[in-house]
Amino acid sequence: MKAMKTFQPAALSLLLLQGLAYAQAPVDLNKKVADLEAAVKSAQTSGDNAWMLASCALVLLMTGPGLALFYGGLVRRKNVLSTMMHSFILMALATVIWAVYGYSMAFGEGNAFFGGTQYLFLKGVGIEPNGDYAATIPHQTFMVFQLMFAIITPALISGAYAERIKFSAMVVYTTLWMTIVYFPMAHMVWGKGGLLNAFLGGTIPSFDFAGGTVVHITSGVSALVAAIYLKPRLGYMQEPMRPHSLVLSVIGAGLLWFGWFGFNAGSALSAGGLATSAFVATHFGAAAAMIGWVLAEWMKNGKPSVLGAISGCVAGLVAITPASGFVTPMSALLIGFAAGIFCFVMVTIVKMKLGYDDSLDAFGVHGAGGTLGAILTGVFATNLVNNALKDPSGNPLPLGLVDGNPGQILNQAIGAGIAIALGAVGSFVCLKIADLVCGLRVTEDQEVEGLDLAMHGEEGYNLES
Repeated sequence: MKAMKTFQPAALSLLLLQGLAYAQAPVDLNKKVADLEAAVKSAQTSGDNAWMLASCALVLLMTGPGLALFYGGLVRRKNVLSTMMHSFILMALATVIWAVYGYSMAFGEGNAFFGGTQYLFLKGVGIEPNGDYAATIPHQTFMVFQLMFAIITPALISGAYAERIKFSAMVVYTTLWMTIVYFPMAHMVWGKGGLLNAFLGGTIPSFDFAGGTVVHITSGVSALVAAIYLKPRLGYMQEPMRPHSLVLSVIGAGLLWFGWFGFNAGSALSAGGLATSAFVATHFGAAAAMIGWVLAEWMKNGKPSVLGAISGCVAGLVAITPASGFVTPMSALLIGFAAGIFCFVMVTIVKMKLGYDDSLDAFGVHGAGGTLGAILTGVFATNLVNNALKDPSGNPLPLGLVDGNPGQILNQAIGAGIAIALGAVGSFVCLKIADLVCGLRVTEDQEVEGLDLAMHGEEGYNLES
C-alpha cells in the first residue's frame, strides 16, 4: 500500500510531462514549417535576384562596348569616335532621365498610355518587391533592369544618322524621343494597365516578351524617319563608304549576342524554366538568321561576307526578342531563318531602290526584323512554353495560331502598328524641335573633316605615334 502511494505521484508527474510535450509538439512543428517556408522564399529571392543583376550587367554590355563597337567599326575612320560616343553618352543621359521621371512614366500606375507620378525621383522604389511586376526580386532590381532597355533603345537609332548629326542635336533629340516615344510605349506594353499589356489588364493583349515593339520597332521606324529628315551623307551612292574596321564590328556583334541572353532570358524576371526557354530561343534564332542571311547573300553575290554574317545574327536576335518567352526551339529556328532572309532583302534591295541613307541599317534590321518577329509571335506563341494566361478555372489559355488562337496575329499586328505610328510621328516631332533648338546637321566642311575632330576635337587613331 505504501509502495502504491509512492508510485502514484511519480506516475502522475510523468503523465503530466508527456502531456506537456505533446502539447508543445504542434507549436514546434508549425514554427519549423514557417521557418522552412521563409528559408525557401529567401533562397528563391537570392537566386532570382542574382540572375537579374547579372542580366542587368549583360544588357548594359550590349550598349557599351557591344553596340558602340558594332556601329563604330561600320563607319569611316574619321567618324569612329563620334559614333561610339552616341552609345556611350546614353549610358549616362538615359540613366539620369530614367531616375528623375522616366521610370515613373513607364511603370507607374496611370492610364492606358502613360504611367503615373508615384515613382518620380524613384520615390518608393526600394528593396521590397513590387508584386505587380516581379514578386521575387527587389523593386529596385526590376527598375534598373528596365533602365538598361531604356539605354540601348535610343542608341540603336544612332545607326541611321551616323556621320552627319551634331552631337548637341543628338542629345536634344534623344531626350525628347525617350519622353515622347519610349516611355509611353514601354507603359503600353509592360506597364500595369497599359493598352497592350496582355498580363496586367491591357485592352489589346499583344505579346512582347523582351522588346520587339517597345525597343526594335520604335527605334527602327524612328531611325528611318531620322535618315530621311537629315538627308543622305555627302557623296552617298557616288563614292564608297565602306566600314573602316570589320574587326571591331565582329567583336561588337559577338558582345551583342552574348549580352542578348540577359536581354531576353532576363525578361523572365526569375531564374526558372522560362528563363531557360528564352535563352535557348534567343540562341537558336540568332544562329538560324545568320545562316539565312549568309545563304541569301551567297546566292545573290557569289560570296558570303563577314558583314553579312554579323548583320544576320543581329537580325535574328531582333526578331526572336518579342517571341523568346513564348515559342519552342524549333519555332525559334523558323523565326530566325525567316528574319535573316527578310532583313537581307530590306537592307540590300529595298533600301537601294528607295534611296534613303540609313547609314548602318537601323531600320532594315531593327524596324523590319522587329515587325516580322512581332507578327510571327502571334503564329508560334504556345502555352506549352508560357502558361501565365489562364481562364477562370485555372486552365492555360491558347496563345498563338499553333494553339488554335488565330486572332492573336491581329493583336500582334495592332501592337506593331501602334509602335510604327508612335515611332514615326514621335521621331518627326522630336527631330523638328531639335532642329529648331540647335540645328540637326553638321556643316559640309565638318562632314568632310569628320565628326571626331569637328564635334569632339579627337581622332580615333593616331597613326603618327
